[in-house]
Amino acid sequence: MTRFLIQGLKVYTETKVLKQGGVLIEDGKIQEIFTHDQLQKFCEKNTYHFPANHHLVPGFIDLHIHGANGSDVMDNSIDALQNICINLPKEGTTSFLATTLSQPKAKIEEVLQTIRRASDLKGAEILGVHLEGPFLSFEKPGAHEPSYFLDPDIILFNKWQTLSGDKIKIVTVAPEKKNGIEFIQYLKKKNVTASIGHSYASYEKAIEAIEAGSTYATHLFNAMTPIHQRNPGCSIACLLHNHISAEIIADGVHLHGAMIHLTYQVKGPDLVLLVTDAMRAKCMPEGEYTLGDKAVIVNKEMAALKDGTIAGSILKMDQAFRNVYKYLNCPIEHMIKMCSTNPAKIARVFDRKGSITKGKEADLVILNENLEPILTLCKGEAIFEKAT
Repeated sequence: MTRFLIQGLKVYTETKVLKQGGVLIEDGKIQEIFTHDQLQKFCEKNTYHFPANHHLVPGFIDLHIHGANGSDVMDNSIDALQNICINLPKEGTTSFLATTLSQPKAKIEEVLQTIRRASDLKGAEILGVHLEGPFLSFEKPGAHEPSYFLDPDIILFNKWQTLSGDKIKIVTVAPEKKNGIEFIQYLKKKNVTASIGHSYASYEKAIEAIEAGSTYATHLFNAMTPIHQRNPGCSIACLLHNHISAEIIADGVHLHGAMIHLTYQVKGPDLVLLVTDAMRAKCMPEGEYTLGDKAVIVNKEMAALKDGTIAGSILKMDQAFRNVYKYLNCPIEHMIKMCSTNPAKIARVFDRKGSITKGKEADLVILNENLEPILTLCKGEAIFEKAT
């Protein structure tokens, strides 16, 4: 039995902030939450004290990430997935959706089976799969290879879902493609999140997709119809509709800070999620890497194809947290919603993750006064601890 107490810092529970509070962790779960006054009457042998200006927050959940530290989900390797899992806690991420790329059908099928086998890896938990591609628009491919794009296909999806062991949680789809609306309706019936993304859909077609059951937007504004005063496009449909939760990539490259502020003002903290869309070069030196079949040039700020097209990111979740906090000057409680609570709900794991609540898994991050992770716990196990 592993049992210990963390105390002395701000504890951000699901309903309140406890100054100089404490959390008792036992066997990987949150056993009890204490106020400062309650701690005066409680004694625990294994106690860890932190300064009052530090923050205990739920672990971050990244619903859109392709890779990190030299590895990619599409490497089709348990070792690659383990490498990603063990490195993400350094940025405060305790769980994620392994995100695929448009590739030949056989390759995607191999990768889905590998993810299915990747249980009980050390570090951040793989909650499932975000299937990004191949049901994307030829007009908005981003860094995906269009020659692999397919029309949405219910029979093919069912095959892939079976191969994955029902791990596909989100499917990005361009609703204007043939069978797009029917496909979205089917995903809704199967309790899989249909996400509008990599789409050149009109405003009207996007609204039709939302009415059919789409509830999510993949990297809002990026790889979407440009905004025009007479043709607002799918990004404005996603922005305005309160049934859509929207990803944003807050690396200072994908979106101007004003666009992030606009999204927050319109949708509020309950419908915005921070994601990284990171590729294998995250945590790695500058240089040339690959994303699928394509060469990617990485500098300290961004990852791009040789023609300049943005190719994922090298963003870390803790940096996204700090960037958006700076852009918005919002309460940390709102940042927790965007980095932990909202993604837990979308991934359908809020019953066990996404907030500091008694009985939930002890996926926790301690941030210092500069909002930098100094300790990350995955189910109560210290996976990352910053050297002092």
